Amino acid sequence: MDKSIFASMPSLTPTLGFASMIGLGLFSLVLSYAVKTLLVRNTHDFIIADRRVGFGFGVGSVIAVWTWAMAVMMSSAMTYKWGLSGLFWFVVPNGFAVIAMIPFARILRKNMPEGYTISEFIQYRFNQSKVATAIVTLTMIFGIILEILINLKGTSVVVSTVFGIDWKTAAIVGIICVMAYSYFGGLWTSVMTGTLNTLMVTVPAAIVVAAVYDKIPGGTQAVYDAVGKAGAQNLSVLRPDAAAGFGITLAFGLLAATVSDQTFWQKVWAIKSRDVGRTFLWAGALFYPIPICLGMLGLVGIATGLTPSDMGGDIAAVGPYIVSHIGLPLTLVILYVLVILAACYSTIDGASSALSSIVAVDIVKRYFPRTAESRLFPITKLSVLLGGIIATVIVLSGIDFTTLVLTTYALKTSILLPLVLAILWPKTNTVGFVGGVIAAIAIGMPIYETVGELVGTLSIVAIGGLTVLICGLIGSERFDVSKLRRVSDEIASPAVGAAE
Repeated sequence: MDKSIFASMPSLTPTLGFASMIGLGLFSLVLSYAVKTLLVRNTHDFIIADRRVGFGFGVGSVIAVWTWAMAVMMSSAMTYKWGLSGLFWFVVPNGFAVIAMIPFARILRKNMPEGYTISEFIQYRFNQSKVATAIVTLTMIFGIILEILINLKGTSVVVSTVFGIDWKTAAIVGIICVMAYSYFGGLWTSVMTGTLNTLMVTVPAAIVVAAVYDKIPGGTQAVYDAVGKAGAQNLSVLRPDAAAGFGITLAFGLLAATVSDQTFWQKVWAIKSRDVGRTFLWAGALFYPIPICLGMLGLVGIATGLTPSDMGGDIAAVGPYIVSHIGLPLTLVILYVLVILAACYSTIDGASSALSSIVAVDIVKRYFPRTAESRLFPITKLSVLLGGIIATVIVLSGIDFTTLVLTTYALKTSILLPLVLAILWPKTNTVGFVGGVIAAIAIGMPIYETVGELVGTLSIVAIGGLTVLICGLIGSERFDVSKLRRVSDEIASPAVGAAE
């Protein structure tokens, strides 16, 4: 078995690629406008969906924002690079990271029922500390921008690989499509389009992967035999080099990506209180089949002897390359493209919605508390567009996809333990929290850059956590979590009123 089975498909024209991107965007735009007309009347509806998101839409929307470009493309890439061990280390921490949100979500939803953002929690947790809240707000904004650009990069990779469209053009068209519909409905749009996109990702992905294996002479057994011949370690699930090379780093990064991400905290306060715990449980469990399925394309890449240069130099393109060059019917190739686009679009949409909540609550209402609803609402909506523009500019710089993901997770890991301890440990104080985050970045990130990902990630986690613990044990402060119940709704208060 070799890569001679791959050949380009002349029918995969740029016109067809643009039609796929714009078609999905237009469908979402129509739905978004309908949602806006029926459900979105003011800023409160736009950023928190009136706290009325139910179990079904909650599960679908959480899976949608977690099934981003990384899940659908890097699962194949890591399997291609590390074999079954790459698939194992990529998949297992992914679902667990979502489920791990449950205890933190329950604590804050119970004790701060009128909350909007995790930065708002930090503001009240640390007695209005401007430094602590600014650090968290900036971290959340930075993380969201990175989420948008990572998925924008994913969009450009799949479209350029399959249809031969210039990746920069694909990125610009993609962001316009998502921003056009995200602008109208906010979180309600994200929840509904995200749930539909989740349905688009699951069954179609399985159909496409099954069709790929069917096109290979000898089928599944031939692939596994060829993978073993390429290297016996490819069939080992627990390779130490895979764990050290990316697995442990990714595991901490994934946990940080949920716990320290406003995209998930927005869902915590938007989902009906009684459904919060089971929503994250089912979302984490039902997420697993998606990366497992798509990750199997990486084995095909190993079996056929594909090299990074064959797919444009970025191993994240291994899945799109295989699907578009192995001779599948055109409809299945388009179906696969729509799977990837649905995953990328829904995550960009969810991240944009989270950004709007940060702008409304943590910037406008915090620093300009007398801002009227008639001004707050348009500012909140415009922030969606601003985030997309900033992310697009960064993407067009040409940064490597895999490097981008791992660096993002390293930075998010710096706030992981300080934030967890702020929620769970009453003795966490302002000095420890602020010092922990700053020390983790200032000391841990240079270690990450010079020594390597594994040692660097462990250093970031250890430095942040130990700083918080030491300061907490030395200090005498003890936070009463029940104080959070006195926090009032900062957006939907009587003084705000409806949008004009």
